[in-house]
Order: sequence, then C-alpha cells, then structure tokens
Amino acid sequence: MSCLQTIQDYGLRSIGIGERLLPRDGFTLCEHFTLIGSGMIWNIYFGIMALITGFFLATALAMGKASTKKWLRKPSEWFIFLFRGSPLFIQFFFAYFFFLSLKQNFPFLDALTSAWLGALIVLFCNTAAYSGEIFYGALRSIPKGDIEAADAYGMTGWPRFRRIIWPTMLRLAWPAYTNEAIFLFHATTLVFFSAFPVWQQRGDALYYAGYFADKTFNPFVPYPILAFYFILLTLAVIWGFGMVNKRLNRHLPVAKRSKMKLRLNLVR
Repeated sequence: MSCLQTIQDYGLRSIGIGERLLPRDGFTLCEHFTLIGSGMIWNIYFGIMALITGFFLATALAMGKASTKKWLRKPSEWFIFLFRGSPLFIQFFFAYFFFLSLKQNFPFLDALTSAWLGALIVLFCNTAAYSGEIFYGALRSIPKGDIEAADAYGMTGWPRFRRIIWPTMLRLAWPAYTNEAIFLFHATTLVFFSAFPVWQQRGDALYYAGYFADKTFNPFVPYPILAFYFILLTLAVIWGFGMVNKRLNRHLPVAKRSKMKLRLNLVR
C-alpha cells in the first residue's frame, strides 16, 4: 500500500471516514504519521471549542470575583477554587460517572457520556477557572488612571467596561492566557486516557500512539511523532495568539508594545 493510499484510507478515520479496521501488522512510518495525525483532529476540536466557550465564562468569573456583591463574588471564587484545586484527570473521572448516573435517570441526556460533549464540558469548566483567575489578576492590575479618565469623560457602566476595562484587561492578561491555551491543548490528551470511552477505536492522537506502542513494543517511534504534532500545534497557537496580542497593543508606542517570543529554556 502506497503512502498516498494510506492517507486516503486513514486520514479521517478518527471522525468515522475511511477504513474501519486498524492495521494489524507491518506498521509503516506513513501509517504512524497518518493515524496519529488523524487523532489530532479530536485534540484540536476539544482545544478550540473549550477555548471559545471558556473565554466568555472566564470573563464573567473574573468580573464576579472582583464584584463587591457577595452573591456574585462567592460563587465565582468557589468555582475557580474547585476546578483549579483538583486534578483534571480526577475531574474527567468524576464527571463521566456523574453523567452516567444522569443518563440512567434521564435517557435523553445520553450525549453527556460521549467524549465530544461530556469531556468538552469538563475542559470548558477547567479552562474557564484558570483563565478566570488570570483575567481577575489583570482586572486588578488595570491602572487607576484609565478608570479615572473614563469617569472624566462621563463613561459609566457598559460603555466603560466595553471600551476601557475589558480591552485593558485582555491586553494585560493575554501573554498568560496564551500559556493557558497551550496547556489546554496538551491537556486534551487526557480525554480518552481517562474514563470517557473510545467508540469504535476512534480516539485522539495519544490513543493511536498508544495503539502503535502496544502492538510494536516500541514507544520510541509513535510518541516522538505525537510530540512533533503537538509542537507544531503549539507553534500555531503562539502565532495566532501573537496576532491577537499585536492587535490589542496597536495603540501603544512601538517601544512599549509587549511582544510574545518563543524562548527555549535549556535549564528550568
């Protein structure tokens, strides 16, 4: 079988398109790259969807935690504490069995036990908690002069938040939020490694890498390939968030604009 034929057969296998049966023997390097790359579709799906939905909840949590009203502040504090204080692997484990119990009592909630929705809810809550704490720190770091200037112009309520507070908060939080996005994409490898089952052997990149490692008894081929894909994904995240960071800092003098750089730490 040629490499092109392998890509056609297994390139979209993780989403149910192509060959149903996995190769059993004679594993080629092309099969490694194709199937692990196919599994990356799920990692990208979980990461992007959790980031998009979690971003808005994180903003609400940051505003709630900074509120002077106890009924807004306390729920935000406890939500952030719960999901930041417990390991993500344990969150997947308990969430799956909680959704399973809901399914038994309410059959129409069957989708919650599927990874595409149930695991996504866990990642959504987890990244919202971490990002909410990042945004809260940035919210507390907004220069008082910016708020006073907005008050002097007569800005209050929603206009002040939309034009002054929120953009400044994002500008201050964006470098740390970029790290959270990278960690989130890496954390997606725990989805099928935890309690959520793989349906018809359609898993993520780590699932296929583990499959090859188990069949060949050689982890030094599939796992470096897996790391290679995640390095490419990390570079893509850094580039995309860097474009947004440039946009957020466009009003500042060139000398004062914060630049996001990829730095390799040989010694931590």
